Amino acid sequence: MSQTRTPLVLVTGLQPALTARAAQDLLHAAPGTVLVHHDVRELGQGVVLRTLREPGPAGVVEHRSAIELAHGCLSCTLRLDVLPLLRSLAARPDVTRIVLQLDPALEPEHLCWAIAEVLLDDEPVGEPETAADWVEVEAVVAALDAATWLGDASGEETMADRGLAATADDERTVAHVVVGQTAFADVLLLAGEPDDAWAAAQLDAVLVRLCPSAARLPLGGWQPGPVLAGLGAEARRGRLPTPHDPLLAGQPPLDEDAGVSLVRFEADRPLHPERLHEAIDALLDGVVSSRGRLWLATRQDRALWLESAGGGLQVGDAGPWLATLPDDPELWAQVDPQRAAAAALRWDPLHGDRASQLVVLTHRQAPLAITAALFSAVLTDDEYAAGPEVWATWPDPFGDWHDDPCEASGPADDADLHLTDREDRA
Repeated sequence: MSQTRTPLVLVTGLQPALTARAAQDLLHAAPGTVLVHHDVRELGQGVVLRTLREPGPAGVVEHRSAIELAHGCLSCTLRLDVLPLLRSLAARPDVTRIVLQLDPALEPEHLCWAIAEVLLDDEPVGEPETAADWVEVEAVVAALDAATWLGDASGEETMADRGLAATADDERTVAHVVVGQTAFADVLLLAGEPDDAWAAAQLDAVLVRLCPSAARLPLGGWQPGPVLAGLGAEARRGRLPTPHDPLLAGQPPLDEDAGVSLVRFEADRPLHPERLHEAIDALLDGVVSSRGRLWLATRQDRALWLESAGGGLQVGDAGPWLATLPDDPELWAQVDPQRAAAAALRWDPLHGDRASQLVVLTHRQAPLAITAALFSAVLTDDEYAAGPEVWATWPDPFGDWHDDPCEASGPADDADLHLTDREDRA
C-alpha cells in the first residue's frame, strides 16, 4: 500500500470540449501529471475507449486502448479499469498528479464513492485495498457552458434525449447530471457568456447559492496551480455527502437576487404521504434543485430523503431517526457529531429529532407557492391527534425503495445511518 497518496483531480461537465480544455490546462500545469479519459459512448456494446496522456522526452505522449467488458455498465467500467488504473498510476514514482477527464455520463460523486468503497480485484498480497489507499481527491473541477447551464439545470430532457446516455436503460435527466456535477465541485470554470445581463445575473445568483464555497473562474486562462493551492478548508475534495449534512453548508446568500431564492421549509409535525406526493409537483417547475429530510406520518422509524433537479425528482431512505436508536454507546459513537449536535438543539420530548427540513433553489417558481404546497401536507390538528397507530394505516404512494443490483451502484450504507436506496420520479 502507498504511504503517500497521489493527488487526483476530477474534471467534469456536460460538454466534452470544455472538460478537455480544463483537463489540458491541468496536464501542463505541473511535471509528472498524467491525464486519463474514458469514452463510454460505446459502453452498450461492451467497449470503453481509454486515452492516457503523459509527458515524454519530445512532448506529450498519447496511449489509446479499447477496453472490452463482459457487462456494458458504468459499474464494471469503474471496477475493472478505472480503479485499478488509478492504483497502477499512483504506484509509479514519476507520476505526481492524476487528472481524470470524466465522460458526461460519469458523475463525480459516484466515482468518489467507488474510489473510497469498492475493493480492488486481483489484490496483491496483504490487506484488501481500495483506490483511496493510493490516491486522494485534490479537487473536483467542473467546466460549465455559461450560455446553456441554467436551461440544462432546470429542464426535463433526459441524457438519452441528448445522446449522452451511458446505456439503453439510462433514464437520468440532464438536470440531475449537471446539478450534481456542479454542486459537487470545488472549482467552477465558466466558458462563454449568458445571452444577456439578466441571464448573467440569474446564473451568478444560482451558482453562489448552489455551491457557495466553490471558486468561480473563466475557463480561458485560469491558473491550475494557484487555484488548487488556494482551496480552503471548506472545499469538499470528494467528500461524500450524507442526508443529514447541513442543508445550507457554505453560508449561501439567503436574500432574493434576480428572481433567484433559497426557500426553506421546516415542520415539526409529520407530513401526510398522499398530500406530500401531490405537493412535490411544485418542486418540478421553475426550480433548479431541492434537497432535504422529511418526516412521513406513515414512517415513524426512518426519514425520507428528497432531492430534485429541474423536472426530475428522487426520493429514498435517509436512514433511522436518532430517536429510534437503542441506548448502545457503540452505535451512538457512529453518529456524526455535527448531526448529533443539531438534533440535540431541536430535540422534542415526544418525537426526538423527527422533523422535516427542505431547501429549494428556485428561479421561476414563486417562494410562496412552494411553501404553501409543502405546508398543505402537514397534518391538521385532528389528523395529528389521531396518533401514529392511525397514521400507519394511511396509503403511502412512495412505495418501497428501489434496489439496484449493480455491484458498485451507489453510496454505501454505513451502519444504516446514511443514505441507502433511492427511487426516481420524473
